[in-house]
Amino acid sequence: MSTLVWPRQLLMPARTTINPVPFTRSGGRSLGGIEPATRTDRGYWSIGLEKVELHTRQQRQVWSAIRTALSGRSGLIAIPIWSFSTAPFASGSYEPVTLTTHGDGATFGDGSQYRQGAIAVRMADAVAIGATSVRLEIVHADANLVGVRFSHDHALYETGPATLVDGDTWTVPITPAARAAIPAGADLEFDEPTCLCRLAEDNGMDASLNNVRYDTPSVAFVEAVDYWSDLAAGLI
Repeated sequence: MSTLVWPRQLLMPARTTINPVPFTRSGGRSLGGIEPATRTDRGYWSIGLEKVELHTRQQRQVWSAIRTALSGRSGLIAIPIWSFSTAPFASGSYEPVTLTTHGDGATFGDGSQYRQGAIAVRMADAVAIGATSVRLEIVHADANLVGVRFSHDHALYETGPATLVDGDTWTVPITPAARAAIPAGADLEFDEPTCLCRLAEDNGMDASLNNVRYDTPSVAFVEAVDYWSDLAAGLI
């Protein structure tokens, strides 16, 4: 998928809120007054970037360019998910993504280097759309994949308590349900996961760009669940 990506280093928020919004189905209250709730496969991510620093001209220009590209809620953007505090780094503490060459020193055609993440986890089995449990195989990571976040093609997931651990393979529930099929052996993004989103409001990127020297606007996004629905239906 080729899409606009929020520049995590240039437009850094002071605080992020990244929360799943579950959707449960009520069965009606029982005679004892208890209202049972059943989980459905629906739900979405709600993401807030609070107090994004707009100080330099470059920061202001990029903010304005993203706002123009999105054109309100109609545009799509992949939002970075800052999850360093829960990411399964093998060392137990934060390890940055590095840039490297192949063993023979080769780079991309334009001379740029290859991105090398510190965490390597892949999908042990093929995953179908709508799946709520997956098997993850650790290649290089901390031996604990409970309560961590990862993405695949900008679809964001969070794991729950393990239901089975077999050596380096962990069977865990995920939320939300799988947005798209994931092939067996697919490399998953644990270092810098992303979530495909739309602005929560058409005017969500309003900011004071003209009359102040320093501004810290906040912006809210919601997961673009309509995109995944259309993709599954073969409409895009």
